[in-house]
Amino acid sequence: MSDALQLPRPIGVFVSFVALLRANGFAVAPEQTTAFLSAIELLGPRSIDTIRQAGLATLAPPPERRATYDLLFDIHFLGSEAIDHAGAEDEEVVRLQEEGRGVDETLLADEVSESGLAAARAEALVERRFAPGVTGDVLRKLSREAPARLPRRRGHRRMRARRGPWADLRRTLRESVRNDGEVLRLGRLKRRARPRKVLLLVDVSGSMKGRTDDNMKLAHAVVHAAPNVEVFTFGTRLTRVTRALRLKRREQALFAAAHLVSDWDGGTRIGDALQAFLAVPRFGGYARGAAVVILSDGLERGDPSALRDAVAKLSRRAWRLSWLTPLASGPGFQPQTEALIAIRRFVDDLVDGGSTAAIVSHVLSLGQRKAA
Repeated sequence: MSDALQLPRPIGVFVSFVALLRANGFAVAPEQTTAFLSAIELLGPRSIDTIRQAGLATLAPPPERRATYDLLFDIHFLGSEAIDHAGAEDEEVVRLQEEGRGVDETLLADEVSESGLAAARAEALVERRFAPGVTGDVLRKLSREAPARLPRRRGHRRMRARRGPWADLRRTLRESVRNDGEVLRLGRLKRRARPRKVLLLVDVSGSMKGRTDDNMKLAHAVVHAAPNVEVFTFGTRLTRVTRALRLKRREQALFAAAHLVSDWDGGTRIGDALQAFLAVPRFGGYARGAAVVILSDGLERGDPSALRDAVAKLSRRAWRLSWLTPLASGPGFQPQTEALIAIRRFVDDLVDGGSTAAIVSHVLSLGQRKAA
């Protein structure tokens, strides 16, 4: 591009923000971009809040997507300072150290495995960076086939059908008028099928560090392939990352999730995490009638009875509960760890979760399965 066509650097920052909005599904007309620049010139700008208000007034994001607009604005203009950890914890994060333990556990050097092959119980708060990468064929297959193959449930609304338990009197009478009052065929109705909720619980502890990047990329693909998906991460804390993963561009979504989750590659307290999930009514409601998929190796350092009780409660709420562990890589897998043995009878599937292809294959097969 020639120098004559390049935008001045100060203006380019604002124009690139409009491009970011368009990349994430916001409809912004060229006239709105011009109005946005004119508003900034008119207002100064005096502060970052002035720019935010100018964008709200001229770019007009829909009210239901205001939270996404604010998140994109913070990521673009504030960078790594965009996520307020204190505010996020109040709404989306449950600190497991407050679940029945009065004293914080200290992090010992030998309790965190650098190789990611051992489970630890203590909390390690770190920031994670996701390496950029291209979308593989497996994730493209998931995005392409998920709308048709993910599980569905019968809704309350009715639709026309060749055969069905209810008579469509309105259509039958309308057609009889065209046939001089004679009923030639009785219309039928059936209940419309709706996508079933999907709940992903992703283990981000140190023992799963080799799978964390791929699992989070897969979670982002599932969120955009199905209309009703919730995603939580757990290690020594329970964090809802659904809002961050709803960003269209994967790099931006993972960047936002990286700042929401603070217990990457730390300890493992699966039982406490699931107990905390069920203890929050809003969170527990996400599991009711849902296809629940847990991505974890099951290496629990806490009391297995807490994990067993939590999985038992979760299985009663869920439509189907699947536990995908990298330990189940071979045929005829039999659980050997105390935690997996304790939960085996409560899960519907205990299968391989050691590769993205295996996880995608299982997720796409859920539509052909029935609740146990």
